[in-house]
Amino acid sequence: MMARLFLSVLMALTLALPAGAASRIKDIAMLQAARDNQLVGYGLVIGLQGSGDSLRNSPFTEQSMRAMLENLGIASEGGRARAKNVAAVIVTANLPPFVQSGARIDVSVSSLGDATSLAGGTLVMTPLRAADGEIYAVAQGSVIVSGFSAQGQAETLTQGVPTSGRVPNGAIIERKVEASMSDSASLVLQLRNADFSTAVRVADAINTYTGSRFGARLAQEEDARTIRIRRPKGISYARFYAEIENLMVESDGPARVVVDERTGTVVIGNDVRISRVAISHGTLTVRITETPRVVQPEPFSRGETAIEPFTEIEADQPDANVALLDGPNLQTLVSGLNRLGVKPDGIIAILQGIKSAGALQAELVLQ
Repeated sequence: MMARLFLSVLMALTLALPAGAASRIKDIAMLQAARDNQLVGYGLVIGLQGSGDSLRNSPFTEQSMRAMLENLGIASEGGRARAKNVAAVIVTANLPPFVQSGARIDVSVSSLGDATSLAGGTLVMTPLRAADGEIYAVAQGSVIVSGFSAQGQAETLTQGVPTSGRVPNGAIIERKVEASMSDSASLVLQLRNADFSTAVRVADAINTYTGSRFGARLAQEEDARTIRIRRPKGISYARFYAEIENLMVESDGPARVVVDERTGTVVIGNDVRISRVAISHGTLTVRITETPRVVQPEPFSRGETAIEPFTEIEADQPDANVALLDGPNLQTLVSGLNRLGVKPDGIIAILQGIKSAGALQAELVLQ
């Protein structure tokens, strides 16, 4: 029953959109110049309620704490610190394109030592560097943690990940990434999913628009992912892209079946086809039961009480269903799998068997 519901929902969601549904260019492609940059930094989270790093197992936390105090003009003593309200963390963030100095972005905070929770902590001012080693942002603020951990003498309960969290708007941009688009003579679009057919359709849609708007064909596909567009004269970079990013294009892609064996998830693309094949699916269950018996000696005999082993073996094989699958479209394929009445893990095994038999006309991706 669960398998039928699973496949019915899958079919309904997939068939809700017609094959080759049109999408905006902005949804299937992105500007090459409009890219994010990753930032990373090392910092300290303070104010924890006894859930910080144990300084014996995390000596770098103590070193960082002493260095911070010295930078603040506080001389630390030579003895070892015993504070448990400090944790060393790695701070990461994505620097969006075209961002200017003074803007704020979110940052993620993850524990580096053996802290048990970052709940209630505050991230101390942490510089964030890019791959070139330069500082582009500075992060500071209260850490928001969604998970929690409760521990007693005999049991520990943990929900979520209490050793990582976020600081919303916690980083201030100190330096912008130089990416001036006004001096560029062309735009470069990159498809999110590489496909030659989609690239050609995007170039044709842009050429149809620019032919009537500017009197010239300005787009040219270069490969399965890249489309280069010449910028016409007399119009700004931003205005020109704003005009073409909402053009509708029918995207295409290879037929693909994605299987996640850990969660039992199966996603079947709309273009998946199956050649005519017969499938039999059944399970064999063998049950072995050990029931030792106590054997008593005869009265007035010199025998001894003994234990006699007794083993009972049962084999149960439910009637295996045989279904004939011939998938000219997704609806027929899902209906055929529904007739088998198997669970999602059985569907995964069936799809793998169909692929091994050479009857699955699609790429099988195992995750």
